[in-house]
Amino acid sequence: MKTEARRKRVPVHGVLLLDKPEGLSSNDALVRAKRLLNAEKAGHTGTLDPFATGLLPLCFGEATKFSQDLLEADKTYETTVHLGVRTDTGDTEGEVIATAEVDVTSAQIEAVLAQFRGPIAQVPPMHSALKRDGRPLYEYARAGITLEREARQVVIHSLALLSYEAPLLRLSVTCSKGTYIRVLGEDIGAALGCGAHLKTLRRTAVGRLTLEGAMTLDQLGALDEPQRAAALAPVDALLSSFPLLNLDDDLARRFLHGQRLALGQSGIGALPPAGRVKVYRQSDARLLGVAQLMEYGVLAPERLVLAG
Repeated sequence: MKTEARRKRVPVHGVLLLDKPEGLSSNDALVRAKRLLNAEKAGHTGTLDPFATGLLPLCFGEATKFSQDLLEADKTYETTVHLGVRTDTGDTEGEVIATAEVDVTSAQIEAVLAQFRGPIAQVPPMHSALKRDGRPLYEYARAGITLEREARQVVIHSLALLSYEAPLLRLSVTCSKGTYIRVLGEDIGAALGCGAHLKTLRRTAVGRLTLEGAMTLDQLGALDEPQRAAALAPVDALLSSFPLLNLDDDLARRFLHGQRLALGQSGIGALPPAGRVKVYRQSDARLLGVAQLMEYGVLAPERLVLAG
């Protein structure tokens, strides 16, 4: 029997706000979504551990050009920290390596949380994808090898106690890129004197993107093809924090050719402050790309959107 010919991939442009399920890697989630959308090109904007759930923005087509901006963005999580139990991975996927009695009060917890707000130093965990000599650290960890790791500076913008019913501690965290919530949970447990690991982890926001309007893979799979394409947010959903700059047709054409534009002499009117801007063609509100608006009104293209 002949196997059915594989469908030809098609250009798909936009952002899928995926609510990732537990037990699925970020890459597996991307592969499944890409297959459901029959998309030519796709990428994710930073990984979630398999045991974690929540917001995983997936970029398709022209949106992949801006995925780096979300890698740099702050993230918000809700997590349950299990006090009194340490595991070798810092989460539920590892083996228990120590237990201790939990005898702490909410007041003690609040005092400890205050120590972790603002800039802090974190030592990356061995069970992570950071590479040493071309190999991810988790490969060394699985082989029973522990390597020295340098502490990294991260910023905890907010850290709030949502509830506490011993031994479970629920927290909300907003943090800078590169923050390991597993390590934060372990460090809080160490500061409380009882140790801890993460029982649950759910990402609720990446930059200005939130779980509002996000969908699961099952929900996406239940739609027909036109509905799946319509479920994508537009490319500029990744650029909501950028000031907007409109160009007329002539300036837009030159911008798409990668030319620097002297807008201060173009009669375009008031300009946003110097910095990164998102650029549109005014006649049809089409996103053209992002650029650096420099002093004296010079616009330097950075990344162009070629699909209209």
